[in-house]
Amino acid sequence: MTDVLSSAEARRAALAAQGFTGRRPAGPPSRGSIERIIRRLRLLQLDSVNVFERSHYLPVFSRLGSYDKARLDSLTGDDPVLTECWAHEAALVPIEDYALFEFRRAQMRARYGGSGVYRDNPGLRTWLLSQLAERGPLRASDIEHEHNRRTGPWWGQSKVKRLLEYQFLFGEVATAGRIGFERRYALPEQVLPASCGDGMPGDEARVELVRRAAVALGVATVDDLADYFRLRPAEVRAAIAELVAAGELVPVSVEGWESRGRPLPAWLHRHAAVPARVCRDTLLTPFDPVVWHRPRAERQGFHYRIEIYTPAHKRQFGYYCLPVLLGDRLAARVDLKNDRRRGVLRVQSAWSEAHAPRDAAPRVAELLRTAAHWQSLGGVEVQDWGDLAPLLAAELHVPLTPRRS
Repeated sequence: MTDVLSSAEARRAALAAQGFTGRRPAGPPSRGSIERIIRRLRLLQLDSVNVFERSHYLPVFSRLGSYDKARLDSLTGDDPVLTECWAHEAALVPIEDYALFEFRRAQMRARYGGSGVYRDNPGLRTWLLSQLAERGPLRASDIEHEHNRRTGPWWGQSKVKRLLEYQFLFGEVATAGRIGFERRYALPEQVLPASCGDGMPGDEARVELVRRAAVALGVATVDDLADYFRLRPAEVRAAIAELVAAGELVPVSVEGWESRGRPLPAWLHRHAAVPARVCRDTLLTPFDPVVWHRPRAERQGFHYRIEIYTPAHKRQFGYYCLPVLLGDRLAARVDLKNDRRRGVLRVQSAWSEAHAPRDAAPRVAELLRTAAHWQSLGGVEVQDWGDLAPLLAAELHVPLTPRRS
């Protein structure tokens, strides 16, 4: 018999699996607590947008509160705990998971290795590897070569940078952390343990990845499990069958989880908690696992689309809106900009959902104060755009500034 979960139970199970239960550390989170959160999530998605903060720093802040970002950076430095690979998208993953993605690196080699700049420059590829062997980890900008000049528009990458990126995708080079947001490339043997050298067979790796996704999601559909590590649904179904047979996944029916009027099959991980309450207020990055698969977020009552690439006059909510978790619901969104020059956190828009609690404004205001403090900013400004904006300005005791065009 299939167990039945209410939509609220499924929502709480998902948030518990993602680390939103229990008390936050009383003081600054330790390196150990940061590691534990990352191992719970299994990855931190990387993204270049820095209008508020680089996305990979935010999931730890969302779950543990204000912390020293240098502690996260240190996990990718000497004797690394994390490394980069193509997981959900470009992401930091625990170093012990690197071998699970060998099948993906093989797919990348098959797709891109036989054409274009990679195929046509074997000598330069070999020279780049020799530079890394001789000099250790390097950024592309550290390498002097006639082909290390940008071409085309301002964002055009040099031939050296493009080759290093292909070599990273194929596993010929690995990464040794970043300086700013610039990758440091290294030979795998310089930064990865010997155990990473032999990749796991593809079918076994996919089962392991579905297992990790199931733990991180708590309760999930086929598409949820597939999206977590960008697998194909057919691959995931085979893995689900194996995990169900092993007793690791339990079939469930979730009220309201439907597609075209039919219930969506779902599975609960056998160790997933279904707490009676989740009481966590926090800001989320648009690339947090809670919201990155938009259909899953919608099943939990939150319709979200990032509007970075939407023309300004067509944006509904703002350039870089962060979802806001209040209790166990995604109940608001705020478009934040870190005005580093002026030392203020600018709230460019603020919106509440129809199901937002009555005390949403003071709770979101407190989150903004915490975010400003974490970013070492002196204050918060609120722009007049969105139904929540006037209430936030009042709670923060700041004037409501005119909306900027």
